[in-house]
Amino acid sequence: MAIPSPLTPSEVQRHAEGAQRLLAQLERVVLGQHDAIRESMLALMARGHVLLEGPPGTAKTLLVRALARSLGLSFRRIQFTPDLMPSDITGVNFLGAQGEFAFRPGPLFADLVLGDEINRAPAKTQAAMLEAMQERAVTVDGDTRLLSSGFTVFATQNPIEFEGTYPLPEAELDRFLVKVLLRYPSSEAEQGMLGRVLGGFDAASPASFGIEPVMDAAGLEALRAAVRQVRVEPSIVAYITALVRTTRETPTLTLGASPRASVALLLLAQASALMDGRDYVVPDDVKSLAPPVLRHRVQVAPELELEGVTPDAAVESLFERVEAPRA
Repeated sequence: MAIPSPLTPSEVQRHAEGAQRLLAQLERVVLGQHDAIRESMLALMARGHVLLEGPPGTAKTLLVRALARSLGLSFRRIQFTPDLMPSDITGVNFLGAQGEFAFRPGPLFADLVLGDEINRAPAKTQAAMLEAMQERAVTVDGDTRLLSSGFTVFATQNPIEFEGTYPLPEAELDRFLVKVLLRYPSSEAEQGMLGRVLGGFDAASPASFGIEPVMDAAGLEALRAAVRQVRVEPSIVAYITALVRTTRETPTLTLGASPRASVALLLLAQASALMDGRDYVVPDDVKSLAPPVLRHRVQVAPELELEGVTPDAAVESLFERVEAPRA
């Protein structure tokens, strides 16, 4: 397999400036969610799916709508319910007026797909989502149909409401590159939201967002290709491997992270370096992104969970057990 050629300083600067323009525009629309916006952008740059978790009203839908509009990508939203069937999201073959079967594509045939409250979907529908996320294709009546090259799932779940929900299978959780947490904004950010509403902003009307595309689909593909060209030293590779493997040997965790988590952490670190204007990964890239990559892939022992130990706290403890390489 050919090794990607290194990025030139001008290429690094160009891609970093493009990513920063996109970040700045999103922050003008989604106030008070800097970390969530950045982590979502990095996942998109790394060609990965995103699980968004937060209380109602914390701009999960707005974030994805604004991201699609800023990139000039198609956007579809799926409201998951307990009676949602696989064909409702993949599409169906129907008998046309001429007596021939034709395919009507479902909402998965878009660039950015928002799966709202994905943990309300029944097992068969989650299985269809799993195929789409992993293979970037769907199978309908035995025919496999490829999805958009930009296909990315942003799925949401509510952390405080469990009635009528189904736990996501570990295999499906593992397909999400990151789990992004959206929290209540600061007082200043919330006042800023009210000021925007008084100025005509309407979260249900993308035309009121005041944003225009700052990058197109080709630009996103070029950015994704550049991410894979960011240099990663062997010491950083060893550090990522050690962190993930330690999750499988930590007594506080009943489930550790899979090798897919190592790949996710590597790709996210490369994307972070490029966004910050570097063509090489440093240990801090890995440390800052370990929580969103690992928090949904590990399980805290039940007795410790009752004591208030969170997956994020368990991940943070890894840094005390695994020594970071010198920069």
